[in-house]
Parts: sequence; C-alpha cells; structure tokens
Amino acid sequence: MSTNTSAERSETFTWTDPAIALEQLPRLSCLDYFSGLRDGSLSPPPIASLMNFDLVDAEYGHVEFECWPGEAHYNPLGNVHGGLACTLLDTVLGCAAHSTLEAGIGYTSIDLAVKYLRPITLQKGALRAEGSVVKSGSRMIFTEGHLSTASGELLATATSTLLIFTHQPGALT
Repeated sequence: MSTNTSAERSETFTWTDPAIALEQLPRLSCLDYFSGLRDGSLSPPPIASLMNFDLVDAEYGHVEFECWPGEAHYNPLGNVHGGLACTLLDTVLGCAAHSTLEAGIGYTSIDLAVKYLRPITLQKGALRAEGSVVKSGSRMIFTEGHLSTASGELLATATSTLLIFTHQPGALT
C-alpha cells in the first residue's frame, strides 16, 4: 500500500486574544454581549474559529448558531465526529442560559445529554443549532436544544442543567 501525499490537506486557525472580550463580559448584560459578538464589536471565543461556527441570533432564553463542518471534523468512518455536534449543542445550551443572566453572573454545565439521530456528513451542508431555556431558577437553569440541517432535517438533540454563580473570570495564559 502506498501513501498518496498529494491528498494531504491543512487548515490554519486565527483568533483574537480571548482576554479582550472577557474584560467586557462582567460589565455587559448577556444580550449586549451577544449583540457585540453578532455585530463584530466583540471577538468570538477561539472555539468558534476552531469548530467553524457563528452566533446567528440571541434573544432572552433562546440562541441560534450556524456551523460549517469541514473534512477536518471527520472521524475514521467518514462522518463528522460527534464531538463537533456535542460541542455545538453544549454551546447553544450554555448561551441560552447565559441570555437570561444579568451582568456579572456566570454559569457552568452540570450535565449534558446528547442524542445523535442521524450521521452528519459534508453533504448535509451548513448546520443550525438552537438552544432554549426550559426552566430558570435562582441556582440552576434547564435547557434543551436541537441540531438540524438548513432544510430542517433533525440530526441531534440535547438537554443540559447549568449551575448559576457570580462570574469570576480566571487568568488566561
């Protein structure tokens, strides 16, 4: 068996120092933060570049993201790795929770349950992920979301429970 080196591909990722946007986070309402991401006045977190997704819409209790999977996201079976779907769903679930919080309040996932319904391939095209708050309390927020194709074919669903706390960003190195 010979190796065909002409089939090799590479990809480069660039991002803005996440500390710049994080400095703003404690002073912004959640919807102001999301507006800044959408209009470009705040840089998205590095994961958005790595996973190739963008915020499309954010309102109180609901967010939508779009993702463009590439070959670099394929697993050994020729499908987009479930980790991409899981990361995208985790993002919309967390951001849906975040959209309900006041400035200076943070959250972290307690659990995440993902159900994969269909394989994802590049032929599916752009993916749409939506997350919504099901119930919000003083200490926990419950969310649900789904991942689909642009034409509405459901690919995966997820639920998450998130813990609410006073936001204290750690030092980035």
